[in-house]
Amino acid sequence: MQILHIDSSILTDASASRALTATIVDEIRRAHPDASVIYRDVVADAIPHLDGPIAAGFRPVHSDVPAASVATEHARSTALVAELLASDVIVIGAPMYNFSVASQLKSWIDRVVQPRRSFHYTDRGPVGLATGKRVLVASTRGGSYSAWHATAMDFQEDYLKAVFGFIGITDVSFVRAENLSRGAEARELAMHTAYAAVAEVVRQSNSI
Repeated sequence: MQILHIDSSILTDASASRALTATIVDEIRRAHPDASVIYRDVVADAIPHLDGPIAAGFRPVHSDVPAASVATEHARSTALVAELLASDVIVIGAPMYNFSVASQLKSWIDRVVQPRRSFHYTDRGPVGLATGKRVLVASTRGGSYSAWHATAMDFQEDYLKAVFGFIGITDVSFVRAENLSRGAEARELAMHTAYAAVAEVVRQSNSI
């Protein structure tokens, strides 16, 4: 088994999502001690945002002959999608920033959603090629967005389900911690609840 572990929080030791992804990976490895782990911190090792020359490495976008730096980015895109396709489980730390995911995580997504690699077009529309995988997301939010009118502002979890579904991964689960910015007591309760959910979410996984 190969686990792809991605953290995208701009915080370090104070990050709730980083703490939760570490716990999720530990829980998986308890059941599968021989599992290998590829770790990517997309903040510490930032992936440049997609532009025309970089996108030309895997999309039909016009670009002049690429400079060496662009060739390096094409190689990075190839490596990132290869890691995804070779992994059985993807564990992602996804804090909510301004109602969506971190731009650093979006940069990773823009590299791995590749035509002819993770999806392809057919007469009946796009078909995902990254099937048979499991995604576990540590979803952290400063407020509460899982109930009532606030759900309309949640462009984080639904987006992740949609983008992974597009490339063929429909088995997406969330370990959620909300109200993290509403005082120490609320944060402690949220993290306690999230930690308690980890074992059950991992146990219920179809591919672990």
